Amino acid sequence: MNDPVVFYRVSISKPDDVNVILGQSHFIKTAEDLYEALAGSVAGAKFGLAFCEASAERLVRVEGTAEDLKELAAENALAIGAGHSFIIMLRDCYPINVLNAIKGVQEVCTVFCATANPVEVIIAESPLGRGIMGVIDGHSPLGIEGPKELKNRIDLLRKFGYKRG
Repeated sequence: MNDPVVFYRVSISKPDDVNVILGQSHFIKTAEDLYEALAGSVAGAKFGLAFCEASAERLVRVEGTAEDLKELAAENALAIGAGHSFIIMLRDCYPINVLNAIKGVQEVCTVFCATANPVEVIIAESPLGRGIMGVIDGHSPLGIEGPKELKNRIDLLRKFGYKRG
């Protein structure tokens, strides 16, 4: 008979000015390769990343350019505790600036979210360990976009430099 699986949620702890990227990988060199991908994508980027080993020593491996973000990533990774998961905390750059580089790392299997929103991670736990079932990224919608909201969205994209004219 199989033991039951328990589901619960873990809230990601982070300040408002920090973006988070959460994903799953498959190999111990993930921490180094993610570091290189991030450092090579945005000069001077401030980040911390943590990777949960799923075998051998089963440690949380930590890399980054900012001590406070490294500590934040390590604390969140340990709270999630899912094997081969990784979490990246970003400041002074955005996920859109690094996401393709992260997805291009050969060990990366999945990116669950990349956001500045509050995040809850849905965890399943069995006698073998923990796994990420999914994430809750931000809040539920309050309605459907109208003409005024469409204009505001386009104006915001222009302000960020993603639209011209």
